Amino acid sequence: MTATTLANSGAGEIFQILRDGQARTKAELAAMTGLARSTVALRIDALVASGLLHPAGEAVSTGGRPPARIAFNTEAGVVLALDLGATHGTAAVADLSGRILDARTRAIDIADGPERVLDSILADGAELLADLITPQRPLLGVGVGVPGPVEHSTGRPTNPPIMPGWDRFDVPSYVQRTHAVPVLVDNDVNILALGEHALRWSDVDDLLFVKVSTGIGAGIIAGGQLQRGAQGSAGDMGHVHVPYRQDSGRDPADDRDLEALASGPAIAAVLRDQGYDTHRSADVIELVRAGDQAAITATRQAGRDVGEVLATMVNMLNPSTIVIGGSIARAGEHLLAGVREVVYRRSIPLATQHLAIVQSQGGERAAVFGAAIMVANEILSPARVDAYVAAHADR
Repeated sequence: MTATTLANSGAGEIFQILRDGQARTKAELAAMTGLARSTVALRIDALVASGLLHPAGEAVSTGGRPPARIAFNTEAGVVLALDLGATHGTAAVADLSGRILDARTRAIDIADGPERVLDSILADGAELLADLITPQRPLLGVGVGVPGPVEHSTGRPTNPPIMPGWDRFDVPSYVQRTHAVPVLVDNDVNILALGEHALRWSDVDDLLFVKVSTGIGAGIIAGGQLQRGAQGSAGDMGHVHVPYRQDSGRDPADDRDLEALASGPAIAAVLRDQGYDTHRSADVIELVRAGDQAAITATRQAGRDVGEVLATMVNMLNPSTIVIGGSIARAGEHLLAGVREVVYRRSIPLATQHLAIVQSQGGERAAVFGAAIMVANEILSPARVDAYVAAHADR
């Protein structure tokens, strides 16, 4: 095996250690990996030559010349992150750590269909990229979040209820007509879970992120990794039927699923039956923030319904943290209070002994941040890094 082949074949594994942003010496990396210093030196030199690592000053000398340190070069490339919602779309450019460099949000209607929506958001992305990419900092990947189920292996939305015209549409191929780089697509709740986890809960290995908005879904982090399931539908709690309870106020024959009971439009329908002019999540949020008691009561009941489904998930998955996000959660603590009321009462004591149920803190850019992290995790995987280093060495 030649020195070049030796460097390329294991560079990706060493690179994973340095993705935490901490600068290290070659000797430190040799001690951490158990590899020979000469092997580590070859792989580090190859990574530096590719641009993925860069010099980061000198360590403290223990006698003689101070050893050089190297670190992850987050500016070696950029990622384009696209977050598509029912009524808004955000394009953002991030560095390889996921840090957002610039972003732009526009009003969209997801029902306009894939070509029209993607063309508009990609145009925004192109304008952002024009100011941020250079030969030394190229575009390396694109991440897309959409408000519906996605077959993750193909990136195709599958029977998305609020996305007419998107079913089985080949989003990656369409984006690659503009950007010839890897394109990853996932549902919006999964990328929100990735973003929230990385921004606020990176030390938590088992987390559920629940979005309550026009729809309801969950992103599952288990063992520190996002769990998508066999086809990508893991966490689709919105279509779980909520069992009848005497204290729910529902008719015993009412066996609607969670989304039909507790989403923003569902709460709006409850209030409309009481004489309110409410049709959307935004109408509910406005009333809750204004202190309307009927809206607060309906929102808290929605939280209880969400809690009924979450209690089962807590018993099965045993997360240490549940993060509640989405537009309805942002209206105040009322949804959260309903969730806590039921989960702590109906889940087994061992599962709730140290369980925290908290409000999302990721903010408006959590989704594009999550999309950027999704892409970075793919393009900076050991195998991809090995291939990147090899391609650079062949130039």
